[in-house]
Amino acid sequence: MVISQAHNLQQGQVSELLRFGLRVSLSAEDPFQTLLGTGWNRTHWFETPQARDAALLDMSRQHEYSRAGDKPTLIFTPLTLKTYGITPPQKVRPKNK
Repeated sequence: MVISQAHNLQQGQVSELLRFGLRVSLSAEDPFQTLLGTGWNRTHWFETPQARDAALLDMSRQHEYSRAGDKPTLIFTPLTLKTYGITPPQKVRPKNK
């Protein structure tokens, strides 16, 4: 799926290898599954567990546009290479145009 405003995704500092991840997925009851599909998820990678945990707090907070009674349905799963055996993408500097 293409992100319409990809520049809004937070980009961390450039690193050779990011080892700590945060997978965002939809719960089974989320109506967005009809739009995104039942297996939709997005994984964000970080250099440290502290950076990942800070992003988790920020992503999972009740934002200022939430209505009273809104209940988040996103599932946030912390990942590490050691526990999941996942190879994260390598972040590279974009070429100057």
